[in-house]
Amino acid sequence: MPDDGEITHLLADWTAGEPGALTSLAPVVYAELRKIADAYLKRERNGHTLQPTALVNEAWLRLLAADRPSFETRHQFFALAAQMMRRILVDHARRVRAQKRGAGQARVEFDALPGVIAPTEQLLALDEALTQLAAASPRQARIIELRYFAGRGVEEIGELLGISAATVSRDQKSAEAWLAVILGTTAE
Repeated sequence: MPDDGEITHLLADWTAGEPGALTSLAPVVYAELRKIADAYLKRERNGHTLQPTALVNEAWLRLLAADRPSFETRHQFFALAAQMMRRILVDHARRVRAQKRGAGQARVEFDALPGVIAPTEQLLALDEALTQLAAASPRQARIIELRYFAGRGVEEIGELLGISAATVSRDQKSAEAWLAVILGTTAE
């Protein structure tokens, strides 16, 4: 695994438009991007049609398409990549839901078992709840994304956001409680 300085240097070269920086950066960050994708997909239903490699590739393409990204640290890069992966999964879930609902076909009602929510619906509900949380407390939403979706530790999140580990822990607990209320679940 390359050191933080090498990744940060390659990211700076990329944002500066240095030729060949992306070619050097891709193999250096791939393993970490793959870990993030694996963590996301472990939370998905069995038999999910997206594979970790496809999720990494799609996130990479979106990163390349971003207008002049700027990263001061590798943590910022991986946080943005994790956020893009979450968006990809949400977009995928919306497409699956549209297909399940006929994608323009005549609607036929079906009564599902009460209290059973499809994994696609859970992901969409979580995305909506995180969007609401971001409107109320952007930092808390960011902490949840980094902790659960990017698999970052409390210390690493604190460093990335410029806050103490204790503040990360407090905000995480508060955000989890808020999400539990919004999602109608019990906070542990």
